[in-house]
Amino acid sequence: MPQDIKALLERKLITLGGNPITVESLLAGIAIVLITIVVANALAFSVRRLLRRRGSPMGAQFAIAKIVRYAVLLLGFFGGLESMGLRLNSLLAASAVLAVGIGFGLQNIAQNFISGIILLVEQPVRHGDFVKVGGILGTVEDIGLRATHIITRDEVTIIVPNSSLVSEEVVNHSRPTTKLRVRIPVGVAYGSDIGRTKQVLLEVARANGDVLEKPAPEVRFEDFGDSALSFALYLWIAHARDDLSVSSALRFAIEKAFRDANIEIPFPQRDVHIRTAAPGTKSLD
Repeated sequence: MPQDIKALLERKLITLGGNPITVESLLAGIAIVLITIVVANALAFSVRRLLRRRGSPMGAQFAIAKIVRYAVLLLGFFGGLESMGLRLNSLLAASAVLAVGIGFGLQNIAQNFISGIILLVEQPVRHGDFVKVGGILGTVEDIGLRATHIITRDEVTIIVPNSSLVSEEVVNHSRPTTKLRVRIPVGVAYGSDIGRTKQVLLEVARANGDVLEKPAPEVRFEDFGDSALSFALYLWIAHARDDLSVSSALRFAIEKAFRDANIEIPFPQRDVHIRTAAPGTKSLD
């Protein structure tokens, strides 16, 4: 090796914690980190493919592959620092005050990181699950180190901090089952044949291919309303994410079936009383 190149590689750039960092050690550390990234991605892909062949659930494949990738990246990162000649224990000992300040500043990031590990290990929410978070419904696309990406029905990506999924209320429509019970309220006019009303509603539900036979649909007479007799059709569908489309199709079918059966869906009615002034009195403008 030429002396000038050797001298360049051995040139000291900086000293941290009493440990000099040279050009050679810096390049070695960067090389280790880059190689680690390639190895981590390849290993995660291989693990996921192996689990897929063994028939493991998609959520488990995603979680295990993520954990393997993070573990390899962490080892490679520390290995790169060691190759640079940087000793973390001496650096932290020499920078205790700075470390405390950084710790307070990164508290939120650390909380989300630990929450992300909990999500991957315990898997209360998995990749591909259909969930409701803060009133927003969507599919879990990715669980990252800091946040989870949820794609809504409008194809909008919502970034939710991992700590929110661990500490706040989350409705998971994919576990333990993807089924969902749907309620469709409907009112009929007073004087209608309630037996016929129940029969028509059940026929509409059974005619829809997305409605499950078990549990069977049912009709409940819920209340005597101001302008209508209040009924509700309860039924189960196989996938919670289809509730809007199935509900809409059933409402179209109910309206047509009620017209064919001469069952009236009333509109709110109000009695208006008009008082006229007595003869000989003046009205007030």
